Amino acid sequence: MFAWYGDKLYHNWEKVRMTKNIVIPSNLTQFKERYYYKTELTELCCFLKLPTTGTKAELNSYVEQYLSGTPVYEIKARRPLIRKKLLVADQIKLDTKIVGSGFAFNSEARKFFAAYFGVEKFSFKKEMAIVKRKAEQENNTKMTVSDLIECSLHLRDDKKELAAVSEEKTYQWNNFVRDFFLDPATAQYTDRLKVAALLWKYVKKTKQQKKYSTILLETYAAEVEEYLKLK
Repeated sequence: MFAWYGDKLYHNWEKVRMTKNIVIPSNLTQFKERYYYKTELTELCCFLKLPTTGTKAELNSYVEQYLSGTPVYEIKARRPLIRKKLLVADQIKLDTKIVGSGFAFNSEARKFFAAYFGVEKFSFKKEMAIVKRKAEQENNTKMTVSDLIECSLHLRDDKKELAAVSEEKTYQWNNFVRDFFLDPATAQYTDRLKVAALLWKYVKKTKQQKKYSTILLETYAAEVEEYLKLK
């Protein structure tokens, strides 16, 4: 497979790998087998001349499209970058449009939602962020703040639907890795990220909660034994 790096065309990906700090996958399978942080995905998208803005799930989708054979010129950012004067709290109403109005998740929006929900402090929840991003991705110019509230509350209460959202899967993995690295018991392994990825691979196939716990090290001890530090 050919690959461009700067002004040169290489005849295999190995040469490209040596020029970057990130692994450049040669196919979709390799990409899905490796975990990339968002900063790495941004760098990868930049290298491949793909859109570099958006959520981690969006960046993942750009690379997946590319490795599935979609020409670079056909891969567009899901959310076009539009700069508009941001609304202040007093300008935000229930019928304010989410897309194209200047509405944003900032301190002004927090003031509005704090007043709406009758709380002293308001923090944005992931369900609300997912609904907003979906509206922006689909350029849904009809969705209002009222719709945002209703849809996010529905998503919060519908665990199955929430689990099906691609961004929720990213949240699950990130939380899994975070908890894995916080566990002192994982210090016994050399390549901890690799071990976390292996455990995650097995957990995903089960019906149990997609969360890390120390007991997983015992359950899958044989599968990760080769990564134990030599004593």
